[in-house]
Amino acid sequence: MKRKEQKPKTLQEAIQYFSDEQVCIDTVAKLRWPDGVVTCPSCEGKEHYYLASQKRWKCKECGRQFSVKLGTIFEDSPISLCKWLAALWMLVNCKNGVSSYEVGRALGVTQKSAWFMMHRLRLALRNGSLEKFGSGEGGEVEVDESYVGPNPKNMHKERKLRYNQQRNATGHGKAIVMGILDRESREVRAKVVPNAKRETLQSEILKNVRHGSRVYTDEAVAYNTLWANYIHRVVNHAEEYVKGSVHTNGLENFWSLMKRNLRGTYVAVEPFHLDRYLDEQMFRYNNRGSKDAKVTDADRFDLALKQIGGKRLTFAEVTGKNA
Repeated sequence: MKRKEQKPKTLQEAIQYFSDEQVCIDTVAKLRWPDGVVTCPSCEGKEHYYLASQKRWKCKECGRQFSVKLGTIFEDSPISLCKWLAALWMLVNCKNGVSSYEVGRALGVTQKSAWFMMHRLRLALRNGSLEKFGSGEGGEVEVDESYVGPNPKNMHKERKLRYNQQRNATGHGKAIVMGILDRESREVRAKVVPNAKRETLQSEILKNVRHGSRVYTDEAVAYNTLWANYIHRVVNHAEEYVKGSVHTNGLENFWSLMKRNLRGTYVAVEPFHLDRYLDEQMFRYNNRGSKDAKVTDADRFDLALKQIGGKRLTFAEVTGKNA
């Protein structure tokens, strides 16, 4: 019993620790309701009693039964929490990501179920913070965009023809991802944008960066009017990549990690799902720790588990069939 009170530090310890379903329920409940007061998701009542045989509570106020899964990304899932928590541990702590085939083999579920599980877990990793980067006193922020898509050189002849037709129609055949990095907090925000026009990119900067901050970009024309709200400095990549403190190498590092995951682990990602893979990569990058502030695997797992509430993703949504 004492062994189960000690928090796991490795994947092996996590699998052993969460092999008991009741331990999983207690862990999720503790992180979901940190004050120790279990609240009914239906009526928010605090008067209830626990049905040990069914591993759920019954609310005295509305009379409904509810489990720890209700109102979370685990809702309506027949898969046990033992497997859910092991999958979450793998997702947040594998630096290069983990494929649904690997998760399916490791946990004993089908690849289709593992794929759906991973997408639901990625939704839990989404932060959604609205606090702006930088500062009015000249906080340093990097801004850059990247293109994510297939390499035409490796395509079949027919697919290459379709790709070239799309590129001729839209001006590019790849998804465009924009990133913003705060050097002070060492956090990055990235999202898929419809185009790389000035209005689109600068609108995202205005939403996420405080006026008066130092903004570092490359020489792209889309950034050439940022001087009106920011201290804008540019590095010309045709001549150099670093000019004193002016560079975008922090974001280049993030792009490198992201593309390594997409090409090496996930192999092929539809643009429709790209935002979720960005959420996964941002979570690991923003909680990677440093020499001054060490972040353990258990810390990342606890942080992710605290974010499971109030989020729901159905199979119709993840496959686009509800549109």
